[in-house]
Amino acid sequence: MSLETILPFLQPIADLITDPNVSEVMVNGDGAIFMQRAGVLYRVHAKIEQRYLSTAVKRIARSLGEDISESKPLLEARLPDGSRVAAAFPPCSLHGVTLTVRKFRPHWFTLDELVDVGAIPRPAADLLASAVRNRRTILVSGGTDTGKTTFTKALIDFIPQSERLAVIEDTMELKVDHPNVCRFEARKEVRDGGGNVSVPAVTVRDLVKATLRHRPDRLIIGEVRGGEAFDLVDALNTGHAGSISTLHANSAVQALSRLASLALRADVDLPYRAIQAEIGDLIDLVVQVERCGHERRVAHILEVHGFDAGLNTYKAVSIYESALN
Repeated sequence: MSLETILPFLQPIADLITDPNVSEVMVNGDGAIFMQRAGVLYRVHAKIEQRYLSTAVKRIARSLGEDISESKPLLEARLPDGSRVAAAFPPCSLHGVTLTVRKFRPHWFTLDELVDVGAIPRPAADLLASAVRNRRTILVSGGTDTGKTTFTKALIDFIPQSERLAVIEDTMELKVDHPNVCRFEARKEVRDGGGNVSVPAVTVRDLVKATLRHRPDRLIIGEVRGGEAFDLVDALNTGHAGSISTLHANSAVQALSRLASLALRADVDLPYRAIQAEIGDLIDLVVQVERCGHERRVAHILEVHGFDAGLNTYKAVSIYESALN
C-alpha cells in the first residue's frame, strides 16, 4: 500500500498529500487541518468528514495487519513507500479522529548542500567530514524536528565503503547509501483480542546487543532513548569507534549528561561516575543542532577530552559555535 491508495478517503487533503513540497499533513480531532511546507506550519482552510477519515485510518491499519478501534485507539505505522502514519481514535483523541502523515522524504541533503543553504559553515563541515573518516565517535543532539536525522545522514556519507555498518532505529527513517549495511528496526508488542501478548516486543536495546554478533565496524543508532545507551558505551569499548548516534538534548553539554542518565536505565551495577568517565573517554564530538524559525542549523560542536571526577564535569572544548547563539 502507498499513500495513493487511501487518497479517495482523504478528500479534501489529497492534494496536500500528493504535493511534493508538503512534508507533513495533520488533522486534529476537531477537524482543523495543518500542513508543513519548507519547515513551516500552515493552517489549511478545509474540512474532512470524520467518517471518511475514520475509514482511511482503518484501511491503513488493516493493510498492515493491525487494528484501530475504540478498544485499541492508537496506530503508528509505516507504509511500504516509507511514509509514516500516526492516528488516534476516541476516546483517547477528544472530539474525533486525529491523523498525522509524515511523507517519505525523496531527497536527503548532503553535507555540501547543508553548507550551501547556510546550515553549517564550510570549515565546520570539513572538520566533521574528517572526523567521520578518522573514526571519531559522534553524538548528534537536538530537540524535536531540529534536523538530527538529516545531519546524521550527511555524516554517514563519509564513512569509508570498505567498512560494515549496522543501522538500528526505533522506526526506520534514515536513508543509507552504503554497499555493506545491515538494518534493524524495533518492533512493538502485539496483543490478541484477550489482551495477551501474541508477539513480543523487540527493543532498540535488544537490537544493539544482537547487532554486535553481525560484526559491524560502526553502529548507527537512530535515537538513543533508554538503556541501550549503556550497550552503546559498552560497544564503543570493544572496537566500534566511529559510531554515530542521535539523542534528544537541549545543549551539547546536556547531551553527555543525558547519555549517562539513560545508561543507568539499563539497571547495571556500575556507579554513575564510572559511566560518566567512560562516556568522557569514548565520545569524541557532540554536534548540537537546532531549529531557528523554519531553518535548521548546527549550533555548536563540542570536542570531548574526558571527565573530571573532582569537578564533576566533562572536559570539553568548543570548536564551533554559531554566531547566532
